[in-house]
Amino acid sequence: MTERTQVSHLLRRLTFGPTAAEVDAAARAGYDATLRRLLTPAGPVPGPDLGDPGDAKEQRRDQATAATRWWLELMAGGNAAEKLTFFWHGHWATSVRKVRSAPLMIGQLATLRRYGHGDTGALVRAMLRDPALILWLDGQKNTRKAPNENLAREVMELFTLGIGAYTEDDVKAAARVLTGWQVDRTAGTARLAAKRHDPRPVTLLGQTGECDVDRYADLLVRHPAHLPFLTRRLWLRYAAGAAPSEAATARIAGAGRSTTALLTALCTDPEFAATRGTLVKQPVEWLLGAVRQLGVPVPEQAVGMLRGLGQVPLRPPSVGGWPVDRAWLTTSATVARLRAAQRLVASAPAAVERATDPEALAHLLVVDAWTDRTYAVLRAVKDPRRLLALGLASPEYTVH
Repeated sequence: MTERTQVSHLLRRLTFGPTAAEVDAAARAGYDATLRRLLTPAGPVPGPDLGDPGDAKEQRRDQATAATRWWLELMAGGNAAEKLTFFWHGHWATSVRKVRSAPLMIGQLATLRRYGHGDTGALVRAMLRDPALILWLDGQKNTRKAPNENLAREVMELFTLGIGAYTEDDVKAAARVLTGWQVDRTAGTARLAAKRHDPRPVTLLGQTGECDVDRYADLLVRHPAHLPFLTRRLWLRYAAGAAPSEAATARIAGAGRSTTALLTALCTDPEFAATRGTLVKQPVEWLLGAVRQLGVPVPEQAVGMLRGLGQVPLRPPSVGGWPVDRAWLTTSATVARLRAAQRLVASAPAAVERATDPEALAHLLVVDAWTDRTYAVLRAVKDPRRLLALGLASPEYTVH
């Protein structure tokens, strides 16, 4: 594998679709230097001005749409740090549909952006206090008189440990630890209401004693299941649709609780290079990559296009997040990608001029190579617009 092919693979995984110029620069800098640059944490991002939503359902919907467009434009910058924020958004999957507050969702993204690159302990502590997550998983309904186990269960099952690493007694104990947290929608904060909290000692994940949110977070990230679980989650989004081998999982998890260290270990693991051409792009990745490579703005109708493609940011279908890998390779998804590609190409005259043949098309879209079958189809196309749209909808572009 050439240096250019290696850095192309790295950029496709860590960013929202590299441009040919970015690949050129990365090839000159080298793989290791490019990896360090990509994993450098970004600073705070000013949030959008969403105005006052009032109480009207339509106003809240308009705010949510505006917040989604704002984030799409931010992600279209191609920053690897924002790709990591998008990973965490799918991991701590929270939907504005139930939260009913775009500002709270923007606040959650800020939390993911601030803590997502560092020690997972700090991230878990912050998320257990996150107003949007508390509302999403009924944490505000969890009181000493009426325990609600939803948040406690999902934190262990989906966010930190995985099935089999905890018991039903652990769920009940964790729910008691999390009783009493209330959300102030106006202030955008969560606080512990002492009268609603159960302060009695618990036996939780093998430890007995008094336990608060921070102690619970510490028990979670120190649990032997935590790092292997997170490693597999990172691998499924950054490397391949199939789980890593036990050996790769152990090597990567050995990097410790820093997400930056885990991603560094993942991208330098011997098995990572072999994942080239095996990971299906999520619709957001596909759309933003196309926008970046075509050199066009995020389209005005981007939210509607993503709705048709099956993935709208801030609106995951469930607490389990979006599907992975081949779930996006249905016939209807292929048709939707082709229609979206045609709309994007219509606003990209400069890119159309550059896509003169399959070779130029591959360079523009940062595709390493076409299969013989795809090449034969593309070579027969004489209309540059159609050629470009077919390239964007091709298997080689969709599976990267």
